[in-house]
Amino acid sequence: MQNRIHSMLLGTGAAVPQKKLTNQDLEKIVDTNDQWIVERTGIKERHIIDGKTTNSDLAAEAALIALEDANLKPEDIDRIIVATVTGDFNFPSVACLVQDKIGAVNAAGFDVQAACSGFIFGLSIADGLICSGTAKNILVIGSEVLSKITDWKDRSTCVLFGDAAGAAVVGPANGDGRGILATFLKTDGRLADLLNMPGGGTKYPPEVSVKENLNNIKMQGPEVFKAAVTAMGDAAKHILSEADITSEEVDLLIPHQANKRIIDATARRVKLPSEKVYINLQNYGNTSAASIPVALNEARREGLLRAGDVCVLVAFGGGLTWGSAAIRI
Repeated sequence: MQNRIHSMLLGTGAAVPQKKLTNQDLEKIVDTNDQWIVERTGIKERHIIDGKTTNSDLAAEAALIALEDANLKPEDIDRIIVATVTGDFNFPSVACLVQDKIGAVNAAGFDVQAACSGFIFGLSIADGLICSGTAKNILVIGSEVLSKITDWKDRSTCVLFGDAAGAAVVGPANGDGRGILATFLKTDGRLADLLNMPGGGTKYPPEVSVKENLNNIKMQGPEVFKAAVTAMGDAAKHILSEADITSEEVDLLIPHQANKRIIDATARRVKLPSEKVYINLQNYGNTSAASIPVALNEARREGLLRAGDVCVLVAFGGGLTWGSAAIRI
């Protein structure tokens, strides 16, 4: 019987807008202050795109950096999967635009919409395609321009979000034990109303959305916080069991960068010390599907993840969705 193909990370990349919006800047926009934001979220600043840059621009930039890291050319890519809730258009997909912008002429592309869990959902799909032999080299991108759907008059949400893109190239493992060990995905649509953007779809067409201010993020903060703490902790514990590894074997936990208190609670559930938890939300805020691939890229380039290390990714987002992955880098 032919041995099962496994997948592994071949390279990573990230792209972040130059413009920064600090907590002090926000103090001039809404009734808030730096101390309040830092104590409740851990966020100090976030990056915001300019008026000319699009989601697909950021995604393409991150993709090219990941390809260079993987020592591959755009034409080597078979599939492009973009996780996003802030596409340039309702259609075509961001993946189609990225395919054109980077010249990935042999790739088929599509978007995945799982909010902040999107990159893990995309990674799981890529793993399945490679393990089945359907594709060889896949770009998985998490890219968001949340500043475009943020209500800058709502102080409970506008302090949270930023713009960024992160990418990973996934390909066949080389047989040395490295690769994606397991993925775990979960959804509970009963709680969809806790975190969403009501406008922009067919339920509330454009004229209704604009009139009723529905074209931005709506969040029931306390309920989302409670659900996130439970879901991310459960997802982290589940992936350890699924991958047959212990907390002691985990070299680094990379959680979705939404709130430091949620991250701390997740680490406690799997008994990981703070030095094994990667946090960069102080610099970027919540970038939804981009947060994990941006953090993964930074951790690798900072030397915190080396060949053979075990990394656990865990996320939670609107839908509600949550998931995790265990990777031997």
